[in-house]
Amino acid sequence: MDPDTIERVTVLRHPIERVWAALTTAEGLSRWFGSVAEMDLRPGGRAFFRWDDLDEESVATIVTVNPPRRLVFSWPIPGLPADGAPHTLVDFTLEPVPGGTRLRLVESGFAQAGPAAARSARQANSHGWDAELADLESWLDAAA
Repeated sequence: MDPDTIERVTVLRHPIERVWAALTTAEGLSRWFGSVAEMDLRPGGRAFFRWDDLDEESVATIVTVNPPRRLVFSWPIPGLPADGAPHTLVDFTLEPVPGGTRLRLVESGFAQAGPAAARSARQANSHGWDAELADLESWLDAAA
């Protein structure tokens, strides 16, 4: 297991355009990724996420937008001060496959935080992505 990277791959039973909208619109994101989301979908744009149940929020910067195949953003490593903290890169890649869309998520860059902070942040985000991607699948299936 790479201590610098989280990787998840899942196949969703929905067309790529629907999965893309769930990843890139405030309406879609707020249904599965936290309680509130805002998205300025352009390189250099800002994305804001809030999880009311965890009393947490995060601000990300959009790096790459390649509709409907790829979205990349950077955000601060959890547990570190927001000002000047190292950021991880979150890379969503979508690929149409028979019966739906393959979603590949890679979050990398934890090692820049130092061993203890990197391990803690990677573990927290790893569990977080498991829960969030399950929520994405549940929401897409329920809304179909």
